[in-house]
Amino acid sequence: MSKASNTPVVDALKQVLADTYALQIKTQNYHWNVEGPQFRSLHLMFEEQYKELFAAVDEVAERIRALGDYAPGSFKAFSELTKVSPPKDGIDGQAMVKDLVKSHELLSEQAKTALAVGEKAGDDSTVDLLTDRITYHDKTAWMLRATAA
Repeated sequence: MSKASNTPVVDALKQVLADTYALQIKTQNYHWNVEGPQFRSLHLMFEEQYKELFAAVDEVAERIRALGDYAPGSFKAFSELTKVSPPKDGIDGQAMVKDLVKSHELLSEQAKTALAVGEKAGDDSTVDLLTDRITYHDKTAWMLRATAA
């Protein structure tokens, strides 16, 4: 693939990158600020999640670089691209969990959209990466929904 033919794939990956980064920050914020009777379990769960998201940010950014483009890497760029809502202040643990469910569902949908772009371009590596992201976000949303039940 030439760099010019990568543009739709790269643009889709930049969206996934920005959304993943925003969700990582939101999850880490909730890790720091969760309170209440489920403190320990939520604190640990959020930590596992933000660490996984941190690793995913690197994978997506490196895929963008492998396709010959530059990965966005500033708060300005991410805030302009992301569709993930910012963390909510002063909410309880259950509200945090419900907010994270919505964000993981959004990321799953964004990754599915990007995957379709990758499939159309015949970019198997991007499709594989995004399949893994979809699996992660779907499973995490399920676990969070079960926690909120």
